[in-house]
This record gives sequence, structure tokens and C-alpha cells, in this order.
Amino acid sequence: MAIKMEILPLLILSGGIAAGAQRLAGMNALRVFSAAFGFSIFVYLAYWSYIFPFYISTLRKVPTVPGFPLWGQFFTIITTEVGTPNRDWHKKYGPIVRYFFPFGAERLSIADDDALNHMCIKNPYNYPKPDRAKQWMVRVLGEGVLLAEGNPHKHQRKALSPGFSIQSIKALTPIFWRKALLLSKLWERDMLVAKTKSMTIEVLEWLNRTTLDIIGEAGFGTDLDSLEHPETPIREAYRLVFAFDIQSRVLHGLAAFIPLTKYLPAKMNRDILQSRNIIMSKATDIVRQKHQKTHAKDKDIIALIVKDNMRMEAAGEATLSFETMRDQVMTFLGAGHDTTATGVAWTIHLLSTHPEVQERVRAEIKQHYPFMFDPTARNDVERLSSLDADNLHYLDNVCRESLRYIPPIPMTVRETITDDRLGGYDVPAKTTVYIHANAIHRLPSFWGDDADVFDPDRWDRLPEGHTTNAFMTFLQGPRGCIGRKFAETEMKCLMICLLSMYRFERDMAVDDPESWKMWRLVLRPRDGVQCKVTMLEEAEKAAIGA
Repeated sequence: MAIKMEILPLLILSGGIAAGAQRLAGMNALRVFSAAFGFSIFVYLAYWSYIFPFYISTLRKVPTVPGFPLWGQFFTIITTEVGTPNRDWHKKYGPIVRYFFPFGAERLSIADDDALNHMCIKNPYNYPKPDRAKQWMVRVLGEGVLLAEGNPHKHQRKALSPGFSIQSIKALTPIFWRKALLLSKLWERDMLVAKTKSMTIEVLEWLNRTTLDIIGEAGFGTDLDSLEHPETPIREAYRLVFAFDIQSRVLHGLAAFIPLTKYLPAKMNRDILQSRNIIMSKATDIVRQKHQKTHAKDKDIIALIVKDNMRMEAAGEATLSFETMRDQVMTFLGAGHDTTATGVAWTIHLLSTHPEVQERVRAEIKQHYPFMFDPTARNDVERLSSLDADNLHYLDNVCRESLRYIPPIPMTVRETITDDRLGGYDVPAKTTVYIHANAIHRLPSFWGDDADVFDPDRWDRLPEGHTTNAFMTFLQGPRGCIGRKFAETEMKCLMICLLSMYRFERDMAVDDPESWKMWRLVLRPRDGVQCKVTMLEEAEKAAIGA
């Protein structure tokens, strides 16, 4: 026992030394691990942010925007209007340029005619939308013809085509006229209540409700009635989806790269879930009703599709499923109303800042359709339905120039499935490629030295370098907008009705809408389009003809 007591201090001392050595070894191991981890991060960043993009990447031969790939041009992109940096890059570095998102992620911006033709017409199905670009859109637009890819898209496009033929759209124009006239009357009603003939109106909100009602009735035979009842749930659903508060904008940006953000308990996610439920419920009801009761005389788009579906089913051909048809309704409800409303709103704004153009359009309307300026005759929908809005040449120029100058859909993103070549450059699979209409529409190589000027007359003297691919508002080829003619006709009907009753002036008391363009599916002004709207006096109407 004594011996044990004597060696106890030695045992304690040796134990302490051992424990200290163990701790020292642990600290050394931690330092080694930290150093190794830090070195690995350095090598990773050095490789992907410098070595790979400049010495290994297949895309290194493409003209590249100067800058360090670790952060790339990301901050420029998120702090400026979508497409405007690309506009400058194409002018400086050529029609195909490479730039970077953070950590050396390569991006291509395409404004080369042959490359655009290849992507849109020759080989469009090698360029689908990336999954991340569909993350939030699919929740409110469904996987309809806008977001479908490959064979499903071909099948849907073929099945939907009868509903968007020129003959079908002509049969739907009475709806366009009725809703445009109703919008005009509601503005008149508000002025009468206010005992004034001139007031500032936020026209974008009114136009969104108008085009939503048009697509509801013309597309599905359903009166959504949001013009007279703006609190209707379906309209409120779209207001929530397109919110522009800072939190919503940040979360939408993160959702493109981190899909799990849609599960965060944030207001934006709750709003989108609520909106999706309302939109999907409405779309489901519409398709169910059409399946249960479709008359031979029904002319709305979904009725034509249902009848064509029944014909194909009887012939043993592949048809659209209930879910696919529901997604088409979701697509048409969302993309089919907001884009046109935004295009018309920007057109009204541009006419308010170019009064000489506005007066010239109004004079053309007066020349061809003088009865539109007669308060009693203008409400004859049957007479209006016999009109062909395409007969107004200058109005056509104005609408096209507006859609060029401020395209409602400013860009589209694609990702290659297999290796390809664009404009003489090898493009590997999984490359992210952008088509920025908001850049292409302002390039002097396509539009001349006055590309940044709003000039409807340019369409009568297009420069030598102009091609079909210079106008990308609706895209081109099999992936081009199936509702292009529908939207163009709707836009002209609205403009004819409004310009024959009202004059538009810029309200200098509010910010210029062009200085605050925000992108969320469409390129819209942050605070809407507020214009001074004045009723045309009888004497003024008569003077137009003179």
C-alpha cells in the first residue's frame, strides 16, 4: 500500500503529461484539418474561378466580358434593368459573349442571327428551360405549353393549335371589343362620379383586370368579372404572385438556385401557395365543366381543344390528359393576361410621352372608323366585330415598336442538352444560354443607329441588317408564343377603344415608369403606369378628322 502511495504522484504526473500530449495532438490534428480544408477550398475556387474558365473550358474561345470569375458580372446584373448590361456587352464584344455568375459559372448571351435561328428554329428542343428557371413559374403557371419540353411540348402544341388559328381568333374578337368598351365606360363612370373629365389613372392594374376577363371568356367561356369586381379571388391571386417588395425579390432570386427556399416560412411562400391553390382550383373547375358540358357552338379556346380531344380519342389517337388541360388553363390565365396588359400599359405610357405619335394614331382611327368617336354608335359590338384591326397600318407600327422598345418578356433562358455549335463556337452540354430581347431589340446591327429611339415609322424602312430574329418579343419557331396573334389582336382592340375616347398625358407628379422597371416573368414598372387620362371633347373629336 505504501509503495502505491509513493508512485501515485508519478502516476498523476505521467497521466497529466499523457493528457497534455493528447490535447496537443488533437490541436495539431485540428490545425492540420483546418489547413487542409482551407487549402482545398482555395484550390477549388482557383480551379473553377480561374484555371477552368480561362485555360480548360470549351467556351474560353468565346469573347468574354472582363472581370474576375469568382463573382463575375453578378452584381451588375442584379442591380440594373434586365438585359441592359447584355446590350452594352454585345455592342463592345460581339453578337455572342460569355460572362460569369458567381464561382465561375459560365453564361452565354446570344444576339447572332445564325445562332438565334439555330436555337429557335433548327434545333429548338436541344435548348429547354433549365429546371431552376421553372421552379417558381410552374407553381402558378402549371406545366402547360409554356413550360413543357420535348415530345410533350410537341404534342401539346399540336393539340392547342386549332384554338389559336386566325379563324378562331376572329370568332373571339367580339369579346375583345366588349371588354375594351367596358373598360372605357368604367373610366367614364369614375370621372362622372368625381365630376371631372380628367384624372390620373394607374392604367396597368385596370388593364390586368381587362385582359384577365378577356382570357377568361375567350379562352374558357368563363366570365371572371374582375373589371367590375377587382376583389375577385383569381385577380387577388395574381396580385400576390407578382409582388415587388424587397423580401419577395430576394427569395425569388434565391429560389432559382436553392429550391428548398420555397419551404421557408416567409410571407412570399405563403402568398404563392395561396395563389396556386386559388388558380389551380379555378383551372380544375373550368376543365371539369367543359368536359361535362361543351356545345357545338362554343367558340372559346378550351372548348375547341376539348372537342378536338374527343375527336382524336374516337379515332384512337393520343389525347391531352385532364391534368395537362388543367395546366394549359393555368398557363393561359397567367401568361395570357399579364403579358398583354403590360404591353398595352407600356404603349399608353409611350404615347403619353410622344403626343405627336398619339395624335397620328387617333387620326388614323378616325379616318377608318369614324363611328368610334360617336358616343352612341361606338357601343355597337356587332358593327365593331366586323372590323379588321390589322387595317390600321400606323397602329400596327406603333404596337410593334412599343413591343420592341420595351418588350414585356425581356429575356428567356435555355440550357443545352447535348453538345452543339452556335455562331462558330463549340457549346458543350449543360451550358446556360440567354436570349435577351431587351438587348437584341436595341442593337444598331439589327435596327440602325437610332435603335434607342421610339420611332414607329422605322417599320416602313427597316435597315439592311434587320432579320426576323431581331424581333424576339414572341420568340420564333416551334417554341414561339402560340398566342401571338391572339395578343396582337387584343392589343389593337384595346388601343382603338381607348384612343377614340381618351387622351393620355404623362403625369409629372409621379416617377417616370421607365426608371423603375422590375422583372418578374414580365418587365413591368415598379409602381404601375400612372397617366393623366382626359376625355376627348366633342369639338376635339371633330378636329381630329380635319
